[in-house]
Amino acid sequence: MATEAILQRLITNPERLKDLVDKAKDVALQSGMVIRTKEKPNSSEVVTYYPFSLFPTPVPKAAFLQALAVQTHFNTLVDKISQDPDFLEEALASTIQADDFTAKLFDIYRHVQQEGRTQPIVVGLLRSDYMLDQGECRTSSLKQIEINTISVAGFGVIDRVPEVHRYLRTCNSVFIIGLTLFNQGNCVLSKSFCRAVILFLFEDVQTSIINHRCMEKELCNRNIPVIRRKFEDVSRRGSLDDDKKLFVDGLEVAVVYYRTGYMPNHYTEQAWDARLMMERSLAVKLPDIGTQLAGTKKVQQVLSKPGVLEKFFPDQPRVVERIRATFAGLYTLDMGLEGDKTVEMALAAPDQFVLKPQREGGGNNIYGSDICQVLQQVKESTERTAYILMDKIQPTPVQNYMLRRDFPLQISNCDSELGVFGVYVRQGKDTVMNECVGHLLRTKSSEVSEGGLTTGICVVDSPLLL
Repeated sequence: MATEAILQRLITNPERLKDLVDKAKDVALQSGMVIRTKEKPNSSEVVTYYPFSLFPTPVPKAAFLQALAVQTHFNTLVDKISQDPDFLEEALASTIQADDFTAKLFDIYRHVQQEGRTQPIVVGLLRSDYMLDQGECRTSSLKQIEINTISVAGFGVIDRVPEVHRYLRTCNSVFIIGLTLFNQGNCVLSKSFCRAVILFLFEDVQTSIINHRCMEKELCNRNIPVIRRKFEDVSRRGSLDDDKKLFVDGLEVAVVYYRTGYMPNHYTEQAWDARLMMERSLAVKLPDIGTQLAGTKKVQQVLSKPGVLEKFFPDQPRVVERIRATFAGLYTLDMGLEGDKTVEMALAAPDQFVLKPQREGGGNNIYGSDICQVLQQVKESTERTAYILMDKIQPTPVQNYMLRRDFPLQISNCDSELGVFGVYVRQGKDTVMNECVGHLLRTKSSEVSEGGLTTGICVVDSPLLL
């Protein structure tokens, strides 16, 4: 346990600290907790250890269990939202007018809805992120930062953390169930295994590919073939047959797993064409376009309004209560009196809020005086509707050492973010699987507003339950 006394002994005993750090790095490398370097992100000739904390971070057990317990309800909520085109259109009406990226995603969603869904199997792989907000009464409460519905990171690395910290194992069962249902419904099985494949879509910069390989290896151990392609590969060498089966390089695709597609710079015109083709196909999408839209910041804000959760959970007040208890304050920036009030509130006290655009991947949120700068520019324009405003969560810092390549070793005040993984599989109207499958703790310096795992700003951690 990283108690204050232990930390103080290490500070005054640099030889002991160095020995401990060297052993921790060796164990991390030995266990496969590795990542490509930023200098050579597309080569495995040079790798380094995945950034991690030297000690596990204390987390109140009650808050930890609360996050795990509510995850299956979030799974159900996201799935229901993805099936509700009227809700999504109303919730995103102002956003798609101001944000071209969200508008293009919604155009594909609308196209698929009008054409009629081909594939009844829906697979979701989510990560709901939380921080502990320190209230005025010195009591901590669990507050959701966001819910990630596409390119969910962390599965590969947390399977390696146990060699350095305690961990909760996750697995690839969601892929296996999706493929099994696909095979049952769409393949003529003979004595040989149906050779439909799982397609991993990836982006140009592949720093985290070694973590993806962990998932690929687990699937290959079960004789499930995996291929890796870019959007442009699918555009050039992909096709749909008359039954809307998806083929890439002559191979039938059973499941499309998006490790890209969550940022505008992931798309060219070819990439948008490929995304539409895959969404129209019989392949199971992870996620499908509706599930990706369900994870937008605007939908997060709309869900916090009175009466909205009740629409998705009628006659289930306890479920509504559990979900709503995790919400931080969320405020609209739509044009009108309510949005005007939000602008005034943010300009008066910018340090109390976070301005969030409709983007994923880390590093996009706006803090402090930068909020004033942005809002002053867009407050009279519909451009402001591309953002939402959220209360800034105020966690209690914990001291720890963060081990990162090329960074000096020093004790830091750290904030942690708890991510809880959820998976669900639905076939038509029947839910086949709905589970909470693990967690990921990420820790960063309290002086840094945010940062992704692959940037090295955040490090992987594990909770020490109190």
